[in-house]
Amino acid sequence: MYDLVVVGAGPYGLSIAAHAAAAGLRLRVLGRPMASWRDHMPDGMLLKSEPWSSSLSAPDGRHTLAEYCAAHGLPAEHGVPMPLDTFTAYGRWFGERAVPRVEEVTVTAVRPDGDGFQVEADTGELIAARTVVLAVGVRPFANRPWPLLELPPELASHSIDHRDLRHFAGRDVAVIGAGQAALETATLLAEQGARSCVVARAGRLRWNAPPQPLERGRLRALRDPHSGLGVGWPNWVWSQAPWAVRRLPLGTRLRIAETALGPAGAWWLRERFESAVPTLLGHRVRATARHGDKVRLHLTDTEGGTETLDAHHVVAATGFTPDLGRLRLLHPRVRTALRTVGGSRAPELTAGFESSWPGLFFAGMLTAPSFGPSMRFVYGAHFTAARLLRGVQRRLGDRPGASNVPRPTRDGVPAAANEAAPDSTAGEPAL
Repeated sequence: MYDLVVVGAGPYGLSIAAHAAAAGLRLRVLGRPMASWRDHMPDGMLLKSEPWSSSLSAPDGRHTLAEYCAAHGLPAEHGVPMPLDTFTAYGRWFGERAVPRVEEVTVTAVRPDGDGFQVEADTGELIAARTVVLAVGVRPFANRPWPLLELPPELASHSIDHRDLRHFAGRDVAVIGAGQAALETATLLAEQGARSCVVARAGRLRWNAPPQPLERGRLRALRDPHSGLGVGWPNWVWSQAPWAVRRLPLGTRLRIAETALGPAGAWWLRERFESAVPTLLGHRVRATARHGDKVRLHLTDTEGGTETLDAHHVVAATGFTPDLGRLRLLHPRVRTALRTVGGSRAPELTAGFESSWPGLFFAGMLTAPSFGPSMRFVYGAHFTAARLLRGVQRRLGDRPGASNVPRPTRDGVPAAANEAAPDSTAGEPAL
């Protein structure tokens, strides 16, 4: 039986696996490395985050994005957007060096089995595990507006469904949304020969300001500190103290998860977008209908007026919604028994990312209502990997026959077997 099975091999899964391997756990890692980034984001896309805040996490601090870029003669500069393909290649490079082995299989089921779990792969293999981490990324949680749900795939899709946008050349494409995914997808479509437009409920588009220099005067740095999520004190708190977000009142946590770092376009995209993409703002999609070889969108504006828009295809760039109900690989008995955060469909988690089902851990988007908005970004992987490893070690140490399980420590390096395990909130300053 394995100590830990990590389901997913994106930035969170690979970071967790790197920490678990360094701690000496008996480990399996299942999934295609960086699959969502490789296969489900359009060619030509750029990272919105700064290169220095986009590294995966290894317990020794090695295998950073800067290290990869230096080794391959690539730029990694503050204020210079990085190509998606560079980041994807970096993630695979990280996995090859920091994780003993990643098995490119698809997990079809995770079932409770005694004190542990049975993990089934699409190869038919059944894997017994004491603990499981679900680091499945964002794809299962794509938010598709209900008026589009009954349209066939040739007429409607989500932005995460596309890698190659060239087949839309010469066609009318409506992109729904006002965030970076919508604005960049529409821009890339236009640049590849499509007639794209953006339809959004928002009355105006928001654009991020260009980043401030890393080296600034003390007063300016104090007023607007840099963080992995941008400048300003709120962003600093979300990125540096996810443990503090978890201690906030339930309603506050949910409000932060839903509203912090709302839809906005990157500063470097604005000129490209405004010169190429028309917009229809303050409009909501009320209904859709097939109209010849197109889809007709019935729109309502903020004053109750209506109009129609015809397009060959509609792309919903409408974000992602954490929802346990969409994790069909998780056995219904577990899925329906998990405690959730208030009225959300996200799991309530301990300080070590463990759910209310003993031995089942979560990472990534599903953890944002517990730990805040940094869990929606690569930057949150380091906090998650270190804390989650300690949670796994604690769970393993609490089970019969676990005397040889490495004990948790602050930095993820195993402590002596007779050393007392720290409290689950060790290292967190008191509020």
